[in-house]
Amino acid sequence: MARSKNRALATWMAANNVEVPDLTELVNTTTRQITGRVGKTSERTVFRWLSGENRWPREPQRLALAAITGRSPTDLGFVPNRRAPSQEEPVKRRTFVTAATGTVLAVGAPMAAARPTVGFTEVKELRDELTALWLMDDTTGGGTELENRAKGLAARTLGLQRNGSATQRVRGHLYSLAASFTAAAMWAAVDARHFDDAQRHLEEAITLAGLSGNAQVQHQAWRYAAMLASQRGRYTDSVAAAEAATNTRVHRADPLYASLSHSRLALSAADAGDRPRALRALDRAAASFTHADPGANRPASMDFYTEGELHGLAGATLLRLGDGERAEFHTHRALAALRPDQHRNRAYYTAQAALTQLRQGDIEQAVATAHHVIPPAGATTGRVPHLLGKFTSALTMRAPDTAVTREWIEHTQTVRTQRQGVTP
Repeated sequence: MARSKNRALATWMAANNVEVPDLTELVNTTTRQITGRVGKTSERTVFRWLSGENRWPREPQRLALAAITGRSPTDLGFVPNRRAPSQEEPVKRRTFVTAATGTVLAVGAPMAAARPTVGFTEVKELRDELTALWLMDDTTGGGTELENRAKGLAARTLGLQRNGSATQRVRGHLYSLAASFTAAAMWAAVDARHFDDAQRHLEEAITLAGLSGNAQVQHQAWRYAAMLASQRGRYTDSVAAAEAATNTRVHRADPLYASLSHSRLALSAADAGDRPRALRALDRAAASFTHADPGANRPASMDFYTEGELHGLAGATLLRLGDGERAEFHTHRALAALRPDQHRNRAYYTAQAALTQLRQGDIEQAVATAHHVIPPAGATTGRVPHLLGKFTSALTMRAPDTAVTREWIEHTQTVRTQRQGVTP
């Protein structure tokens, strides 16, 4: 009889983005769960299934394939041997208990309880959701809405991890995505200044990042840890976390990540009062940025780090070091270089520019600059209003009895009242 290729199995594999190594791993893992014995399927075996050379797998393999796909062997294109019982009635009574879940499977039994196969299709869908999250952050900043959305996506990802059949590669991607979603929730909580919630998210994100083995996600988690520690006044911890980001593999491999690591370390060192180290880190951040390939394939979480953000972080560092003139220079460079869609960052750095002008004694210009921030595009909570609060406090201390100060305070009170839905 002429050999015919198993197109049904090939079609299922293509539809689920499962390659030969992936199916080999899935069959062996599932065989062990079903029988308690190590599976012995090789990649050569799978190729023989696809080519039609092996038209009827062994019984443990058939059970594993049915559990993985939710389909019977014949639906997968396999043809029973003539000697094999047509309905496999003699073995219907044999059951197997999986070691992992205790699920009872029987040959010929309905496959409704089969674990769903999780492949690269689901991974791509989750990556698209993550990209949408970062776009939302760029547009409106963090807050409860973004935090809750990120938490829900993290729970969904971990549900697929725990309840689905997947290859080791897919599981690694799922851990990476769960870590990224949790880190996004942490960032949203920090932006809204909900630090206790942020700390809980951070601890989970670091654990998941470690399980993923993904250096990019680990870099992100340590950067966020440094930021949160600074926000909570734990400056030594902030420096240590920023140093951990510089020790990741991606810091050594990609100059853009190295630039961001050094920028974050500069901020942490400035908060800790270590001026020489902060300035060295700024120089290294700028030097690394010039060597970065802007067209390299990176996750959406790095899209924010443009030349504008490099200058913005330099301005923030110099402002913390008390160098108002250089801080204002870099902040204006940031505003000129930001992308049009970076609304939240533009609002933040405009508020930072106002604060640098105020600290140099240019009160009227500072207030005029601050007026461009209120109301910031979509950012009604988070770091932008907090920075404007610092601006207002500094303004009332520097020029408490001036007309420009009274006008600014009246303006902010009017805006606050309007946001609360009350007519002044």
